[in-house]
Amino acid sequence: MSDFHQNGIITDFHNLTHRSVDSLEADLVQFARQRPMSLILPSLYSELEGPALNHIVQEIAAAPYLEEVVIGLDRADEAQFRHAREFFARLPQRHRILWNDGPKLTALDRELEARGLSPQEPGKGRNVWYCAGYVQASARSQVVALHDCDILTYDRGMLARLFYPVAHPHFNYEFCKGYYPRIAEGKLNGRVSRLMVTPLLRALKVIAGPLPYLDYLDSFRYPLSGEFAMRSDVLDGIRIPADWGLEIGVLSEVQRNHSTNRLCQVDLADSYDHKHQPVSEDDAAAGLNRMSLDIAKALYRKLATQGVTFSAEDFRTLKATYYRMALDLIEAYDHDATMNGLTLDRHAEEQAVELFARNLLDAGSAFLDNPGERPFIASWNRVRAAIPDVLERLHDAVEGDNAYG
Repeated sequence: MSDFHQNGIITDFHNLTHRSVDSLEADLVQFARQRPMSLILPSLYSELEGPALNHIVQEIAAAPYLEEVVIGLDRADEAQFRHAREFFARLPQRHRILWNDGPKLTALDRELEARGLSPQEPGKGRNVWYCAGYVQASARSQVVALHDCDILTYDRGMLARLFYPVAHPHFNYEFCKGYYPRIAEGKLNGRVSRLMVTPLLRALKVIAGPLPYLDYLDSFRYPLSGEFAMRSDVLDGIRIPADWGLEIGVLSEVQRNHSTNRLCQVDLADSYDHKHQPVSEDDAAAGLNRMSLDIAKALYRKLATQGVTFSAEDFRTLKATYYRMALDLIEAYDHDATMNGLTLDRHAEEQAVELFARNLLDAGSAFLDNPGERPFIASWNRVRAAIPDVLERLHDAVEGDNAYG
């Protein structure tokens, strides 16, 4: 039985890692009769050549309950797309690859762009958005999960735990967020979540006052994890950012559209490691530098929709409040690492905090300077209202790409 506790905002299922994978999958095979399940894998072509994805595909191939696997493939030419088809051919489940750079999908994207409905920039958010559209067009599942393709410690038990709360026919959860310890090779990882998001949320509570939205986000153990599952119809009405704010954007949308007692988080693994982003201090368009900017802007936009007003002075105060809270947390993380026999580079941690603090101001300036920015990709509900047959055309384009010799 799972050891869970109610934290006042969402239900938290802990210690599911103590249950065997075979036992979880046996249940999921039964659940799939009432709630068929699909998996979305947003991938860069380069990840097919990386150290993680080959093993991930082997594990997914052994999951007996999956109805469909939908792979979003970015940055691939025709030869690379053909190779991707061979790479994923080992999957026994029905699977389709969205060749996002191929002529069929780029033609559809140009039409959406002409109507102001296309994602404004390439990236994970755009990839996930098109995959979500295909899942709706395929209409083969009632539950869909998503996870990244760079997980070095992947096993199919992670996927089973992620699906379980939403797929269970007697549970009423509509959305499940995964979490796990951010520890690898004796080091404490998860810098953006630990050093940026957590102290920023708490600083915003000081500046903007107590808000249910901030308490909600702060209740997630790892809000930036790329693993979540949801009922398929949830995909229809959410608007997500196209940038690194995807995870925060998804959490914000499900809170806006659904009661918090229909949302949960689940413990996925005892250990987790993936490709680590560089800090990229000198490049605001890359790495943790870009990620922190996008996350801050996503939070500012969401708070503005709730009536919170910001000025340049507010952002300066926020930076100072955040900085003090983040430094205090570094002290606690250092003690936690020492007690658990882990290493933590305090100098590097403080350098990261200094970068994030600067980016809070830069994100604030960008927010104030561009009030007409359209930060979210349109929901598929809106796109269908403008182009009633868009999902059928998306489906036909993907089927055509996957059928050609």
